[in-house]
Amino acid sequence: MPAGVKPPSADHGSASGPASAGAGFPPSARVRRAAEYQHVLRRGRRLAHSEWFQIIFAAPPQGQDDARLGLIVGKRHAPLSVSRQAIKRVWREAFRLVRQSLPPGDYVVRLQSRVPSLSLTRLKAGARAQADALLRQAARRASRPRAE
Repeated sequence: MPAGVKPPSADHGSASGPASAGAGFPPSARVRRAAEYQHVLRRGRRLAHSEWFQIIFAAPPQGQDDARLGLIVGKRHAPLSVSRQAIKRVWREAFRLVRQSLPPGDYVVRLQSRVPSLSLTRLKAGARAQADALLRQAARRASRPRAE
């Protein structure tokens, strides 16, 4: 290999690399099973909402001491797959950066209205702005006890 050229397996700032210093997004940080989504949607409470999204929170099950993220981004509100995937990437990254500061529990983000026809760059910027604002709001509200 020529001098100064890194092998293909070299770290390029991936989630597990030094650039993120322990802020990775492992599978254990995701809501994955249908039953887990149903639990959050039925028993959870809406913490925050914006023009496009809502966040629903459910207290953690026994033995869970981390915040987990679930995403519901359907074709009905984002017909193009590239838009759906971009929205999911934006939310995973925003959540990854604040995950350690969130109270433990399951956070399900649902796209609740049709996204406008925007360039992908503008769609990502709009989704990120809403994600950051909603996660700040959710962090404040999730730490409060539920009033019954």
